[in-house]
Formats: sequence, C-alpha cells, structure tokens
Amino acid sequence: MAQKEGHDVAGAADAVRADIRSWPTGRLLSMAARLVEGRFHDFLEAHGLTHAGLIALHHLAEGPLAQRELARLSRVTDQTMSRTIEHLRRAGYVGKGPDEHDRRRVLVRITPAGAEVLAHAREEERGSDRLLGAVDEYDSFREQLIRLITIV
Repeated sequence: MAQKEGHDVAGAADAVRADIRSWPTGRLLSMAARLVEGRFHDFLEAHGLTHAGLIALHHLAEGPLAQRELARLSRVTDQTMSRTIEHLRRAGYVGKGPDEHDRRRVLVRITPAGAEVLAHAREEERGSDRLLGAVDEYDSFREQLIRLITIV
C-alpha cells in the first residue's frame, strides 16, 4: 500500500509540473518571486533582520553613513530608515556615533555582528537550494533580473 501511495504522490507532482509548464513566463516569474521572497523573509526573520535592514547593512559594509545618506541609497524615507536603524541597533548589527571629522554629524556604522549576519545572508541567498542556489547560473540570472528591472 505504501508503494501505491508513493506512486500517487509522484503522479500528482508530475501533473502539477505539467500544469506549471503551461503557464506564461510572467506568471512563472511572479510566482517564483513570491516564493523566494517568502523563503528569504523566513531566513531573515530567524536572524532578526528585515529586507530593509539587509539593504542598509549592504550599504554600511562600504563604510559609515549618515542616516539621510543611508535612506537615499536604500531608496526609503528618512522616517523608514530611522525605524530600520533602531531595529538593527537593538539587534546589535549597527551602532551610531559622531563623525570624527564633524562632531555635529552622527554616523551609522556596521558592527562585527552586522558584518557577520550580512555575510551569512549573502551566502545563504547564493548557496541555498531553497533560495537562489537552485538557479544554475546565478551571476547570469542576476544580470538578467537587473536588465528586466532597469528597462525604461
């Protein structure tokens, strides 16, 4: 009986794959984006991160930035960045302090813990078979996505 159940499950999976193969490419892209985003959200949440926080860490890895500069680079409002920075600060991923060249200016800096979680997220994105590691040619895939996004 167990063998028959296994065969039924495999047959059902084949039927689903056949149906999905008939979908238009736009629908495939939309579904893939939702699924990958959800899986990546779960990974980020398990590490006390959000998508916005990950983007902020990415920019801060290049060096300290003022909140307004970080918001501009991350393409969010100053208010959104303020909440993001506070969340990252509470998680221990960033710190704030005066600019050594201009004491009136406050800079946000990535901490060693922030650099570590950023490296882990980048590794997971690329290497996980549930995220983009399932893609055969990751760099080529990224370039194609960038072209799709930047069409004007």
